[in-house]
Amino acid sequence: MNIVFKSAPWNSALASAAMVAAVVLCSTAGEVLTAAAMKSIGDLDEIRTHSGLKGAIRAVLTCPLFFAGVGFLALAFFSLLFALNHLNLSFAAPATASLTLVTNAIAGKIFLKENVDRRRWTAAILVCIGVYLLAH
Repeated sequence: MNIVFKSAPWNSALASAAMVAAVVLCSTAGEVLTAAAMKSIGDLDEIRTHSGLKGAIRAVLTCPLFFAGVGFLALAFFSLLFALNHLNLSFAAPATASLTLVTNAIAGKIFLKENVDRRRWTAAILVCIGVYLLAH
């Protein structure tokens, strides 16, 4: 497992998992909050038709969920930068991207009440297997 890490202080599986988890959890929280914000705002095309472009922009910028989502996405970005500084790109990028796909499916089902069909669950399981193979 030591081939994953670039520097000695981060030379543990636990540190690697923590860095990946930080990116994945912040990214998923940001995407769920942003999606919830957009669903609460409604159809931006309809808002733009009635209130113009300024009205659509105002609708987004006055939604607290939107800013919470953006904040978590910013945390995910900086967490990814930290992970890329300490882990190999060939591990960090695929692990964070693919595990975010899995957590988004779970969060979409739980928090946004989205329909996640069998094909997406199968893909999520295959992604988990791929990340496991990548890490070992």
